[in-house]
Amino acid sequence: MPSTIIDIHPHIISSDTKRYPLAPLGGKQSGWSRDRPVTFEQYIAAMDEAGVAKAAIVHASTSYGFDNSYVADSVASRPERFTGVFSVDVLAPDAAERIRYWVGKNLSGLRLFTTGSTMPGQAPWLEDPRLLPAWECAGELGIPICVQMTPAAVPQLTQLLTRYPKIRVIIDHLMKPPIEDGPPYPGASFLFDLARYENVYLKLTSRSVTEARRGKATPESFALRASRGAPTIPHRKAPCRGWSPKRAQRLPRCHSRIRSGFYAARRRPCILLLRTNEEEYGI
Repeated sequence: MPSTIIDIHPHIISSDTKRYPLAPLGGKQSGWSRDRPVTFEQYIAAMDEAGVAKAAIVHASTSYGFDNSYVADSVASRPERFTGVFSVDVLAPDAAERIRYWVGKNLSGLRLFTTGSTMPGQAPWLEDPRLLPAWECAGELGIPICVQMTPAAVPQLTQLLTRYPKIRVIIDHLMKPPIEDGPPYPGASFLFDLARYENVYLKLTSRSVTEARRGKATPESFALRASRGAPTIPHRKAPCRGWSPKRAQRLPRCHSRIRSGFYAARRRPCILLLRTNEEEYGI
C-alpha cells in the first residue's frame, strides 16, 4: 500500500517584506532564509512535483521572530492541506494569550527555539519559572510542544516532561547527537534515555540522515538503536535549503530510502511514525 508523504518541518519565506517584515530572533537573519528563500506558492509547486500530500509549516523564527502571520495566512488559504507550528515569547506575561491567539488561527503546534544557526549554544530559559504558564496553556489546549535544543538542556527538559506528562513533546533534529563512533552509539545515550518518557517524540530530519552516514555510523544501525526508544517522526525537508526542481524529484525516492533504511529493522514503528505525523499536528 503506498504511503502518504507528510512534511512536518518546512519553512516558507515571503517575498513581500512590507506585509511580512523581517524581524529575526536574535537580530540576525539565517543564511538559508536570506540566500535560498522559498515562498508558500513555490513550496506548493515543489510539494506537487514531489508527491507530498500535506505539511505542517514551521514558522521561521530566524526571519520573523514571534510574528507568525505568514504561516497563519498561508495555512488559512489552504486549511485542507496545511497546518502550522508557531512560536511565541514564552517568558512574556501574555504568553498564554498569544498561544491562544495563534491556535485560533488554526496553527496546531508550539515551537520553542532555544538554539539555532543564528543563536549557537543553549538558551538557559527552559528552567525559568516564567515558562510554566505557556506549558500549562499548551496542555489545556492539547497542542504539542516542539523543542529545538542541545543536549545541554536535557536535565531541564526532563523536569518539564515529568511535570507535564500529558503534553506531547517533539525533539527537533534528534538534538543532533554525536554518532560518528558507530554502534552502540554511546554518545547518543542521552537521547535513548528519553524513551522512559511516554510523551516524547523524536523528529527525524535530513540532518539526521546526513549524520548517520559519517564515521562508523550507518542509517540502519542507528535506526535499529533509535527504534528501541521513543517514537520517531520522519521528516521530509522543505526545499528551502538548496532546493531545486531536480532535488524535488528525488523526494519520493528519498522517503522510500528513509523508510527502508532507517526502519527496515522494525516495521511496526514505521506504521506508528506515519500515523504520528498526522496525529501530532492534526493534519
